[in-house]
Amino acid sequence: MSKLKLVSLLCFFLFQSVYSLDDYGSIGVNYGRVADNLPDPSKVVDLLKSNGITRVKIFDADSSVLSALAGSGIGVTVAMPNQLLSAAAKDESSTDAWLKSNIVPFHPKTKIEAIAVGNEVFVDPQNTPYLVPAMKNMYNSLQKLNFSSDIKVSSPVALCALQSSYPPSSGSFKSDLIEPVMKPMLSFLQQTGSYLMVNSYPFFAYEANTDTISLDYALLRPNQGVKDSGNGNVYKSLFEAQLDAVHAALDALQFTDVKVVVSETGWPSAGGDKEFGAGADNAAAYNGNLVRRVLTGGGTPLRPNDKLNVFLFALFNENQKTGPVSERNYGLFYPNTNKVYDIPLSLDALNSTMSDPANGSKAQVPVASPPVNDGGDLSPSPNGHTWCVANAQAGQEKLQTGLDYACGQGGADCGPIQSGEACFDPDTLQAHASYAFNSYYQKMSRASGTCDFGGAAYVVTQLPKMGNCEYPTTRG
Repeated sequence: MSKLKLVSLLCFFLFQSVYSLDDYGSIGVNYGRVADNLPDPSKVVDLLKSNGITRVKIFDADSSVLSALAGSGIGVTVAMPNQLLSAAAKDESSTDAWLKSNIVPFHPKTKIEAIAVGNEVFVDPQNTPYLVPAMKNMYNSLQKLNFSSDIKVSSPVALCALQSSYPPSSGSFKSDLIEPVMKPMLSFLQQTGSYLMVNSYPFFAYEANTDTISLDYALLRPNQGVKDSGNGNVYKSLFEAQLDAVHAALDALQFTDVKVVVSETGWPSAGGDKEFGAGADNAAAYNGNLVRRVLTGGGTPLRPNDKLNVFLFALFNENQKTGPVSERNYGLFYPNTNKVYDIPLSLDALNSTMSDPANGSKAQVPVASPPVNDGGDLSPSPNGHTWCVANAQAGQEKLQTGLDYACGQGGADCGPIQSGEACFDPDTLQAHASYAFNSYYQKMSRASGTCDFGGAAYVVTQLPKMGNCEYPTTRG
C-alpha cells in the first residue's frame, strides 16, 4: 500500500472516531472508595485508561486520587460533602478556602470538569436550605480563580425529588421544593451554563414492582414498550422513562434548556434473598445495554436531540458500605481489578465487540463500521453525511417490526423496495429494512434517536450500496 493511501485511510478512520465521539453521548464511572481493599489510585488510573474510561466522578476531593489523575486526560467530577454545605453557604471565604485546598493544587493538570456541591441533599431536609447559596458561593469563588469557564457547578438530585414520575409526561418536582430550591437552583444552572445532575436507578423501581414492571423493560432489552398515556410516546426502557420524567418536570417549570447528566446509575451483581433482580447476568445486561444505548447516539422521546451523558455506579465493589447486600455489589470490577462481568465501556471497545444475544451483556453491533450488505460495497462519505442501516444481529422479528413502522407510521419512502422497483434487489429483509430505516432517518433530518428502531438499526459514516440501489442523503 502506498504511503498516500495509508495516510488517507488513517485520516478517514480518525474522522470516523472523532465523528462518533462528538456525535454521541459519554460514559463515565463513579469511583467510590468505601472499602479497605482497593488498589492504589495510580493503579486505578491505569485501569481506567486500559478500559477507555475518559470520565470519572469521586465523592470527595481526595488529594491522592487527584494527584494520580494528573496528566491522564481523564475528566474528573469532584464533590463537596454534605456536611460542609452550611459553612459554604454562609460566605465565600469558606468556598475560597475549599478551592484553595482541593482544586488549586491540581487543576488544570488534573482535568477537573465539575464540582458536585453535596449529594442527594434533599434526602436530609436540614441541609436543603444551604444548597443553592453554597452553589452560588462556589461559583463566585471559581470566578475569582478564572476557573468558572472550565469547571461547572451542580448537585446530584435523587429521583425522590419528583412528586410524580409516571407516566413520564406527568413528571413534576415536589411542591415543597419548587419555590425554595428547585427554581433558584435551575435558574443558577441556566445562568452559568451548567447542567442538572440526576441519580437514576431503574433497579429500585423494578425491585419494588416486579409484578408490574417487565425485567426486559428494566434491563433495556427488546420489549414491546410502555405507552405514555399523556403524550403517546412509547418507552422501550425504564431508564429513559425515568429520565423523561425529570425532563417533564423541568419543562413544567419553564427550564427547557437545562440539560441533564445522569450522575449515578447501575445495577447490583449480587443481592439478598428479597432483592429481586440483583445478579451478575442482569447487571451485565443493564450496564452493557445502557453503554450501547449511550454510545450509539440519540436522546429520549422528550429530548431526542440531547446526548445521553451517564456515570455508571460504580467502579469497584465496596466492602465497607452498609445496608443490604446489593450496596456492596455495584462494582464493574473486583478490588483485584478483575471484571465482575465483561461489557464494553468505551466506543472503541463497543466497535470491536459483537453482541451476546442471550443476555444482552455486550454491544449489539459495532458502531460506525460497515454493515453486512449482501454483496454491495461501501464508499467513504466525503462531506460528513451519515446513513442508517439495519442491524443484522437484532434478529428477523425486530427488523420486520422496524420495517413495518418505517414504511407505515414512520412515513418512509418505501416505494423503491417494492417488487420490480429499483431497490427491490437484493430481496432480503435486511436490505429492505436498511433502505426503509435510512429513508426515515433522512426524512427526520438525521436527528439523534431517529436511527434506532429498538436496537434494529445504527448509524454509519460510509455510503451503503446494495445491488444497484444507492441510498439518499437528504429528505428526498
